[in-house]
Amino acid sequence: MIRCTSSSDGSLKVVHLRDLVAKGFYDKTGAKKIMFVGDSLSSNQWQSLACMLYHTVPSAKHTFTRQGSLSNLSFPEYGVSIMYLKNGFLIDLVVEKQGRVLKLDSISRYGKWEGVDVLIFNSYHWWTHSGSLQTWDYYQVGEEIYKEMARMEAYKIALTTWAIWVDSNINPNKTRVFFQGISAIHDEGKDWNEPNVRTCEGQTLPIRGQYYPGKRYAGQQVVKDVLVKMKNPAYLLDITLLTQLRKDGHPSIYGDEGRDCSHWCLAGVPDTWNQILYNILLKK
Repeated sequence: MIRCTSSSDGSLKVVHLRDLVAKGFYDKTGAKKIMFVGDSLSSNQWQSLACMLYHTVPSAKHTFTRQGSLSNLSFPEYGVSIMYLKNGFLIDLVVEKQGRVLKLDSISRYGKWEGVDVLIFNSYHWWTHSGSLQTWDYYQVGEEIYKEMARMEAYKIALTTWAIWVDSNINPNKTRVFFQGISAIHDEGKDWNEPNVRTCEGQTLPIRGQYYPGKRYAGQQVVKDVLVKMKNPAYLLDITLLTQLRKDGHPSIYGDEGRDCSHWCLAGVPDTWNQILYNILLKK
């Protein structure tokens, strides 16, 4: 279910997006079909864009469908479809006799990626899971199976597999490809110089300035290293610092799953990601 919440004043969002939709999203950007592919952070951005468009023209006819891992909000009147395809690793995860295997050099479930005007990929947070949250037992590269592997090494192999697929199968003249950068988590107050604070709970102000004192994410450099080697590099939506500064932007204890310091409130931070995305799309 998509749950849309209006911001308190809505000025930037409503004025900006009324122009976007009324004059035709497709006419302005050339994009009829936009698909977010990734984990729940991709869903966060997809829901944001869906809500922004819906609140701009609430009386417009629209359809919402969910088939398996694919969710689709369409505005037939404007010829626009906003889709989210859940796929947190991008490469193949299969269940075999020995257990759950991440095939780092294999992509087979790509059919729904094709024929889309704009693709926004995302993959990172699932790679950092451990314990009960880890959804795989083994890694595989070629015929070799590994019980253990350095996480960022596995991540780089997988992203390289994805990058090769994009270069080999996506026509950049027909489809624009983006990679959603790594979104920050605020689960340790020491990262923003409040060592006595354990989580994002109770945070009501962003960090001032343009510097984040806390940890950097190893995946940031991996993403940049892979993208720069692509024949037709995907456009990096580099949202990491933007999200690091917004320790106040999480659902915290008001979300659906306990204390949530990794996803973002809507309306909220992902709206900015979509403002950035839209302005990039305007530059055809």
